[in-house]
Amino acid sequence: QEKFYFSPGDTGFRTFRTLYGTLGVGVCWDQWFPECARAMALQGAELLLYPTAIGTEPQDPALDSRRHWQRVMQGHAAANMVPVAASNRIGREASHSTAVSFYGSSLIISEEGEVVARCKPFKPPRAVPAYSDSSDSESPEEDERGGEGLQIECHDFDLEALARKRRRWGVF
Repeated sequence: QEKFYFSPGDTGFRTFRTLYGTLGVGVCWDQWFPECARAMALQGAELLLYPTAIGTEPQDPALDSRRHWQRVMQGHAAANMVPVAASNRIGREASHSTAVSFYGSSLIISEEGEVVARCKPFKPPRAVPAYSDSSDSESPEEDERGGEGLQIECHDFDLEALARKRRRWGVF
């Protein structure tokens, strides 16, 4: 909810040359706007990164933006033909007056908008009985509830091949 505490910057969007390629980084609120992704792609970003902390909205806990967020990230990738890695905080944070559940669901998206790697969404862990008969337990395939465990997903992209593809399509 940084939008309630910070003023927008006026330095524009930047890219960063690294040993692994040129990165564009849009932080949290920037992720919702196609202009951010396009500005970084025009500056030569070969990969767009969106670290974020998004979950339930304090003013409306029933509002679930997860699918919308994922579609926006897929749109940024496909419109600019640049892969996107969108990471999201996971877990629950409560204060004296509000609580937010961060839904996780971090993902990596190809230059065509295809999700190529995805972390599980956060769901609060269930209480586990002290004794459990193994014949009553669910199989791992049936238990897709996520949780607060660490998940890391990776994917390789051939940045030179992607640059050629963007040129052939006339995107840049």
